[in-house]
Amino acid sequence: MSESAFELRDWLQQQGVSRDRPIETLFCKWLPARDLERLEAEAEGLRALIPWADELVLPRPIAVGSAAGRALLVLDRLELGGADPMGWQHMGRALARLHRNSMEAGPGLFGWEGDRWIGAGIQRGGWERSWGRFFCRQRLGDQFSCLARKGLQWEESEELLARLEPWLDQHQAQASLVHGDLWPGNAAVLSDGRPCIFDPAVSYSDREVDIAMASMFGGLPQEFFMAYNDEWPLPAGAEQRRIAYNLFHFLNHANLFGGSYIANCEMSIRQLLQILRARST
Repeated sequence: MSESAFELRDWLQQQGVSRDRPIETLFCKWLPARDLERLEAEAEGLRALIPWADELVLPRPIAVGSAAGRALLVLDRLELGGADPMGWQHMGRALARLHRNSMEAGPGLFGWEGDRWIGAGIQRGGWERSWGRFFCRQRLGDQFSCLARKGLQWEESEELLARLEPWLDQHQAQASLVHGDLWPGNAAVLSDGRPCIFDPAVSYSDREVDIAMASMFGGLPQEFFMAYNDEWPLPAGAEQRRIAYNLFHFLNHANLFGGSYIANCEMSIRQLLQILRARST
């Protein structure tokens, strides 16, 4: 075993992990020490999702902390790479059950306790009874403000938020526990055919935010969407709301990376305003 493995073993033992646990069954993520909160938030999100996971596999957090100038998160190792399309169907059905069961037992409010992370971006916490108010202020509004501080503003952003908030409230969403960052890079089928999700950015939100993001960046296989809708059909208007929900991710990416994501934001803003203005005529 390498010297680094021995060092990890010693650190894990300090965290209360048995030395009998084979090192090959663990997966270690690391970031600069200043980013420990990001890994703590990931571990918190996984622990929140696991009780509702049903057939979904999520890596259990084994230990999180700092060592040798790094922030470390040690998880169960998952064997990715499964090709069974049934795995995507199982994922769709299991995610629908996670959304429904967490909604029925949840707080009935939108948000999360304190600010957390989505990738390297901040996802603001706090609680709201109004989904429209929460999404427009603590998701889109925050991202618009961050971009404005960098010198990038859209004149239409205030009109968009003013029109979008009541429109989303008319949807009458209920608060489900959501993964929050469910793009294809954070979902997979294991080598044994079981579905798995990881790297969450959890909150209590409209369940549609997960389904919306699952269509981004290439999208999950159609088997996933069909199975989800068979288990718990999406209400009317989901395709239009998808544009609003994915605007949040385009804005976040524009804040982090700039480039073509700015054009994605502009297109989404135009599409939404066209929809919202048409509804008021």
